[in-house]
Amino acid sequence: MGALGAAEQTTRRDQIVEAAMRKFAEHGYRGTRVEDIAAEVGIAKGTVFLHFGNKQALFLATYEAAVGQLPAWLDAPSEAIEQGFWGVLDYWVRRTEELAAEQWVANRVAMIGRNDTDLGLRGPIDRLMRSEDPYGTLEFVEFGVQRGEVRADVDVEMIASVLDWMAERFQDALASEELDPGLVHRRPFVPERREVRIGEFLELLRDGIAAR
Repeated sequence: MGALGAAEQTTRRDQIVEAAMRKFAEHGYRGTRVEDIAAEVGIAKGTVFLHFGNKQALFLATYEAAVGQLPAWLDAPSEAIEQGFWGVLDYWVRRTEELAAEQWVANRVAMIGRNDTDLGLRGPIDRLMRSEDPYGTLEFVEFGVQRGEVRADVDVEMIASVLDWMAERFQDALASEELDPGLVHRRPFVPERREVRIGEFLELLRDGIAAR
């Protein structure tokens, strides 16, 4: 009986996270109401708080689930991996908008976690990303170092942190006009600007972290 109760609790928790992911993706962190999430699952608002404590904890669980659905760097196709660190990086950056459309909900929640949460969530999100490394950035950097494509005279954790920070924000700009500081989606829109910006981004990264 106790084991069944635990299984039911896990199922209910997963249902709440699934509903929350859709609501957060649609309305943002600030615009999402816990009572609307509860109504979608068919439970009382207090039941959500029983499982998660508060809205911040609910979003953190939702954010963790969302980034867990997104591909890691080394999930790239074998032909991209054969081209090495810079081939993989090029592959994912150029697929940014396509991936954002394919996995809109998970990508939107990840984007909201980076850009639309309050300071009380930034610390837990940053600690989650460092401890769990859901995109396998550290492994990806080590892959580049082993191939002699990424500099080995800097701590790999530092390079991984810089790569995560820069790639996330550049891809946010590619995927969303609202998060683009004018790099790509400036008016009038010029399609060629995207290719130029991607080339410049990769060149700047090479200048910083490529093996010398």
